[in-house]
Amino acid sequence: MLALNLGPMTVHPTILIDEDSWTLIDTGMPGSAAAIVELAKQAGVGDRPLNAILLTHQDLDHVGGLPGVLEATGSSATVYAHPADAGAINGKSPMLKMSPERLAGLLQQASDEVRAQFERTFLHPSRPNVDREFADGEPLPFGGGLTVIHTPGHTPGHVCLYHRASKTLIAGDALVAKNGKLMGPNPPVTPDMPAALASLRKLLPFDIEGVICYHGGWVPGEAKARLAELAEGNPS
Repeated sequence: MLALNLGPMTVHPTILIDEDSWTLIDTGMPGSAAAIVELAKQAGVGDRPLNAILLTHQDLDHVGGLPGVLEATGSSATVYAHPADAGAINGKSPMLKMSPERLAGLLQQASDEVRAQFERTFLHPSRPNVDREFADGEPLPFGGGLTVIHTPGHTPGHVCLYHRASKTLIAGDALVAKNGKLMGPNPPVTPDMPAALASLRKLLPFDIEGVICYHGGWVPGEAKARLAELAEGNPS
């Protein structure tokens, strides 16, 4: 789990290190690439190439750093996302929660290089950004094995990833952590909260001994009882 400082907040992309490559889950905001690559080096990726980028969903703080990461690593990494969010990531449809005015304001604060990267990747793409769409329940080989869990609500194509070897749930934004406690998705940025809470029930069959929340970080401990509470709409 990386701790990526975005100024007003710290977010937590995750990396998986295999013998001959590494995998990145989520890419931060536009301009995050250099910090992510440095954090990955500190975590021990060494000279391994970046093999895959797994995007939990379409929100800008998860996909915005994609073009910079690919450029910074000189990578031909395979980019994965769920088909229900692939259109937005590919620049074929608007990002669900990002108005053109807000996006323009954010890009005005970026460097010319970062703005140009973003525009040619997401606004005027010459090719799809998502190389492969993953499906609910699909096993992935990275880091000894992941399971894709489609958890719509926060976005239509939101996924969580379960790392079987460590019994860790990489939750994306399906859950957040506040003062070390698991909470449901953030209501103001979750367009379909009933669907998001119902999606939490899909996590109950998994033997989860720790959760990485993109917002809030690491929450250790068996999570089934807490997930059941949240799925029933009991946030306290």
